[in-house]
Amino acid sequence: MTQPNDHDTQQLAPLRAKIDQLDRQIVELLNERAKVVVEIGHIKRKGVTPIYVADREHQVLSQIRSYNKGPLPDSCLTAIWRELMSGSFALERNLRIGFLGPQGSFSHMAGRRKFGASVQYVEMEDIASVFQQIIRGEVDLGLVPIENSGIGGIGETLDSFLEYPVQVCSEVLLNIHHHLLARCPADQVKKIYSKPEVFKQCRKWLASSFRDAQRIEVGSSSKAAEIAASEPGAAAIASWLAAEHYQLNTLQANIEDNPNNITRFFVICKEAPATSRPTGDDKTAIMFTTMHKAGALAEVIDVFRAMGLNLTHIDKRPSKQVNWEYYFFIDFMGHQKEDHVAKAIEAARKHCLQLTVLGSFPCAREVL
Repeated sequence: MTQPNDHDTQQLAPLRAKIDQLDRQIVELLNERAKVVVEIGHIKRKGVTPIYVADREHQVLSQIRSYNKGPLPDSCLTAIWRELMSGSFALERNLRIGFLGPQGSFSHMAGRRKFGASVQYVEMEDIASVFQQIIRGEVDLGLVPIENSGIGGIGETLDSFLEYPVQVCSEVLLNIHHHLLARCPADQVKKIYSKPEVFKQCRKWLASSFRDAQRIEVGSSSKAAEIAASEPGAAAIASWLAAEHYQLNTLQANIEDNPNNITRFFVICKEAPATSRPTGDDKTAIMFTTMHKAGALAEVIDVFRAMGLNLTHIDKRPSKQVNWEYYFFIDFMGHQKEDHVAKAIEAARKHCLQLTVLGSFPCAREVL
């Protein structure tokens, strides 16, 4: 190993001293900021203002990016400020965030990247339980997958919106990379555990690399990792966070068929903040069922076309109450508090048996 010479040491010493001084100033400023956060927390606890407000988060991160003159990239500062806001939530009142567990799931990873390490994460056995705990007030927010770029909508989440009256307050985009994890060598793998959706996302790789291994479906990829950690000859397809949490070896990384595999998550809450404001770059999510007549769905969609509102997602699920009756889920650009959006929603209601606004929230432009 090359050793630094005296000349290098003499040049580095004053620069490192300057960094030490700047670090001390940064810590002092962060704690000054934290004192203001504590005051804000006192005010929020006395009133009805929620701890997490998505449009305020959007405003803070947008301001940070606008202040940045380099050389640090915006992505670095955004990550720092997300963690800083996580600590702020803990100072105001610790947020409890429900997710599809166990720990190490992609929902857990999305939560960590969105809300940082300082909030409390509460694992649930299934997606419906996240909705249930929101309604019961056991958690403040829930994180649920809504669609994947490769396989489309997540049926369990869509069905839960039909059953539980929750609101969408934010969205998260997460890059999904699947890894084959185990404690045994690859040639000893006889069973592979994972979620059905994960098997679909790795179908081609599995067909070429582990055609003879038994595939066993479980409720979450992290549950698969938990099983693989204790069962001989078992492997799991799961995240790097699951590998770390369950101390599994990565036999093969990035085995997803689509390297640009992205899952979109909704952050759900019991009631949307009344103070929520448009940011200028928002989405609104609705669900509705139409009348039984020719062209009913086209009439609803035509309302949004006429108002110049861009549809960004459409999906459907059976109502499970009447045969061949479907609920449609639509996201479109705009906020429900904007006049033209409010008019479009009211016009669409005239063509629907039922229409529910699930929420308006800032559009996620950053893939975490």
